[in-house]
Amino acid sequence: MNALIKPFNKIRIKDIPEVGGKNASLGEMFNELSEDGVKIPDGFATTSTAFWNFLKENNIEIALKDLLKELERKNYSNLHEIGSKAREIIMSGSFSDSFSKEILKAYHNLGGENKIDVAVRSSATAEDLPQASFAGQHDSYLNVSGDAQILKAIKSCFASLYTDRAIKYREDQGFEHEKVALSVGIQKMVRADKGCSGIGFTLDPESGFPDVVHITGVWGLGENIVQGAVNPDEFYVFKSTLKLGKQAIIQKILGSKEQTLIYAESQGHSSTVNVSTEYKKQNQFVLSESEILRLAKWAVIIEEHYKKPMDIEWAKDGISNEIYITQARPETVHHKDQKIFKKYRLLEKSEVLVRGSAIGSKIISGTARILESPREADKLKQGDILITEVTSPDWDPVLKKIGGVITNRGGRTSHAAIVARELGVPAVVGTTFATLKIKDGDQITISCAEGSKGLVYKGLLKFEVSEVDFTSIKMPKTEVKLIMSDPEKAFMLSFYPNNGVGLLRMEFMITHKIKIHPMALAQFDKVSDEDVRNLIEDVIQGYKNPKEFFIGELSQGIGTIAAAFYPKEVILRMSDFKSNEYANLVGGIQFEPIEENPMLGFRGAARYYHDMYKPGFKLECDTVKNLRNNMGFTNIKVMIPFCRSLEEAKNVVSLMAENGLVQGENGLEIYMMVEIPSNVILLKEFAEIFDGFSIGSNDLTQLTLGIDRDSDVISSHFNENDPAPKKMIEMAIKRARKAGKPIGLCGQAPSDFPDYANFLVSAGINSISFNPDAVMTGIININKAEGQKIKT
Repeated sequence: MNALIKPFNKIRIKDIPEVGGKNASLGEMFNELSEDGVKIPDGFATTSTAFWNFLKENNIEIALKDLLKELERKNYSNLHEIGSKAREIIMSGSFSDSFSKEILKAYHNLGGENKIDVAVRSSATAEDLPQASFAGQHDSYLNVSGDAQILKAIKSCFASLYTDRAIKYREDQGFEHEKVALSVGIQKMVRADKGCSGIGFTLDPESGFPDVVHITGVWGLGENIVQGAVNPDEFYVFKSTLKLGKQAIIQKILGSKEQTLIYAESQGHSSTVNVSTEYKKQNQFVLSESEILRLAKWAVIIEEHYKKPMDIEWAKDGISNEIYITQARPETVHHKDQKIFKKYRLLEKSEVLVRGSAIGSKIISGTARILESPREADKLKQGDILITEVTSPDWDPVLKKIGGVITNRGGRTSHAAIVARELGVPAVVGTTFATLKIKDGDQITISCAEGSKGLVYKGLLKFEVSEVDFTSIKMPKTEVKLIMSDPEKAFMLSFYPNNGVGLLRMEFMITHKIKIHPMALAQFDKVSDEDVRNLIEDVIQGYKNPKEFFIGELSQGIGTIAAAFYPKEVILRMSDFKSNEYANLVGGIQFEPIEENPMLGFRGAARYYHDMYKPGFKLECDTVKNLRNNMGFTNIKVMIPFCRSLEEAKNVVSLMAENGLVQGENGLEIYMMVEIPSNVILLKEFAEIFDGFSIGSNDLTQLTLGIDRDSDVISSHFNENDPAPKKMIEMAIKRARKAGKPIGLCGQAPSDFPDYANFLVSAGINSISFNPDAVMTGIININKAEGQKIKT
């Protein structure tokens, strides 16, 4: 005789047909992963046998089958009516005495002498479809206590097999309703209402990049994340250095978390209510760094156990301060071996109506439809862009028609974001004001192709879609590297064919992430402008001091790119601002000289050991030291720009050592940009100081020809194909190779001109770095060049 109840310690993943995917996974982890430190709250499950017995004992089977025959299957116009009647039929049934006794016996055993609070969760299953996913289709009840409430909650879960959304889901999937059963999991309650909770993915949910754990969290119960009711905290943890015991958190993004979902005790145990989060907690991360790392380690253990990417729910008990895994299911949207990409690019811009988190990387134009609830589904035409406050599983039948979705609230793991990924449509979530700033019927364009920020533009804008296919790409012998500056695109770009990053510009990140002059942070006490001081104090909240802010924020930006391409080398160029560019940063005017010709002035290596910038350069070195030593990114190499003389080179290398970056220590290599004629002329001597070189063809061309490429009058004379700069490049390559040092080139010419690629390959270049949009053309040109070189 099949059991009606199974305790978690008797459940394994093979029991999916009996207890559904959710309960089978909980039992599997409870039994197999507890020894690894993964904490799963204990519990038990009702079985599919119990569900079938319930239907038979109450003569419900035939009634449900006959009722479902009446479902109008073209437009599902009577879906709500059919669902409501089906749930009434189930709720009118009664549990047998034997089933009720078994439930209560298991419940009492779980709590000992106390009538403990439990979570009661639905776990659907299909005997002949054990891999079917029914995530989010059925109901769960939290903080349930007492015999009568337990029995009522279990029956309500049974009834939720026929929610409107669950019926429509099975119809869409082609599942026969009468073959799907409902198991119920009863689990010790984690008091996240007094703590926090969230979701974790064992990959990046946008790009599918597999080597990170992405964690989101809110104060209180996690339903606020699923429903997108608040913007959560986000954390990215890099798996490879996590396994090495390093400080592997590469991003920490503070969410607003304006609401906290707690229990409404006066309204019954399973009722919940949102309350305003106190200001202090809104500006505080829900997890400490040690807790983030612990959760990430558990996520990796779970992923390795199941041998597939996982979607995990976690909760922290605010009373015991213990963290638990409350659910784990396979992540089904992404695939690791991504070789074909569709690339979207806007061809025009207009007024930006709202901004939020970008879900996906597509662009779509269409008609805005503002809906307050799924009941207004008749207003939505196929391909319309849905705009609403927030979505929940009740919206699922409606969402099949949308071309895109915009919500006021929610983060990357909200219901709207998850469904948008599954449907392959772009979404912009957490915009705050979309329903106010966009009117029903407006023509709008959603762009998720501009990094992690999603933008909603006014009007139907033109855009292009191109397909990038890496399936049959043959990598040349000459290394192909990327020129990078934007961490938001790093995970996606890591899938491009490459040998690492040949140029990572630090100054871009200072401009976009820090936005404050390094000296204003290094010597905050000397900032004379009170408004600037107030602004800096406001920006650095969450950090101990201005210096920690610089190191922390810059480490996140650089670390994300270093992680994306790990263990391939990432050549990080130290800041190469000119004085006029530095002056534009917050507080910059006070610390910068006024120069007639900044291009040839106070820039590059000369700044680093000068008293006017020396403390700022120390911050840069401290950041690199943190990345390499603490975070484990030993794939980062450092490059010095605009180094005019051998004396300057020695000064900088010596100063770096004073700042803790000792050449050769922990494998540190220091490169130099070749962009001044003196670099070429004395390259043999520079090779005795540096470990490698990268040719900056733009500056080298400019300084060889004596042309200001920014001059409107003579910029047309700027020509990388001119024999003089090409001769300089050829000399540099040959001298570096003779000295046994690697040398590469960063520039557009090798992708624009096949002959230029041939010239570099023939000269013996080790690597060529391209902007991402030029990689494909660059590889083709190098392959052709290498073929010609072999023939000659």
